[in-house]
Amino acid sequence: MEETISLKELFETIKKRLWLIALITIVTTTTSGVVSFFLITPIYESSTQLLVNQSKSDQSTVDVNQIRSNIEIINTYNVIIKSPSILDKVSEELDSNETVGSLNSQITVGPEGQSQVLKITVQHPDPSMAAKIANTTAEVFQKEVINLMNVDNVTILSPAQMGESPSPVKPKPVLNMAIAMVVGLMAGVGIAFLLEYLDTTVKSEQDIEKLLGLPVLGTITVIEDKDIQEAVANRKARTRGETVGS
Repeated sequence: MEETISLKELFETIKKRLWLIALITIVTTTTSGVVSFFLITPIYESSTQLLVNQSKSDQSTVDVNQIRSNIEIINTYNVIIKSPSILDKVSEELDSNETVGSLNSQITVGPEGQSQVLKITVQHPDPSMAAKIANTTAEVFQKEVINLMNVDNVTILSPAQMGESPSPVKPKPVLNMAIAMVVGLMAGVGIAFLLEYLDTTVKSEQDIEKLLGLPVLGTITVIEDKDIQEAVANRKARTRGETVGS
């Protein structure tokens, strides 16, 4: 019985402050949409793939240990690609305002699964610059790794390309608005229950029973001035009617 009453009170609280919950949800969702569509700079992504081997010798046979060694050394290539020795030359070839620090934050390097393929991913506000940075980084690494690691068979599998109508990878307005709607709904419900908890005024017989733990024996009806005037007028009318009849 107590659980039923508690659940009923929860729904009553939500119903009573439904306007507040709806308002907070609408405000958070709208704000997220405005920020995502108009204030956040869209970021585009472009990537290129490299095939890395340790040596060109004996390419007719497949050595499992050789492949395993190649996969392990990819972690070293990750560090080399994002090192100043590579990014300095990339910055020079780009002939732009991109510094080593900005390039380092824009470039992500990682293996494709457990393969010998290395993927260079670039995120940039300009889609054409993202593809240019990815391709330039791959080309510089292909040249410089010969001197750094004695590797002379780095192959560019798929250069980065910019499509006809590139789409930004972030922000994602629809996803952001959906998250904001859920957060706003949760915040609205939380605030509604907080206000209900802080409200200690007595408004009904149920509040008295809950507060004092005693049953209500009776209530006094509030009589408005309008009701009194109507009652007096009706009584006078009845009195006049009785006088005329007598």
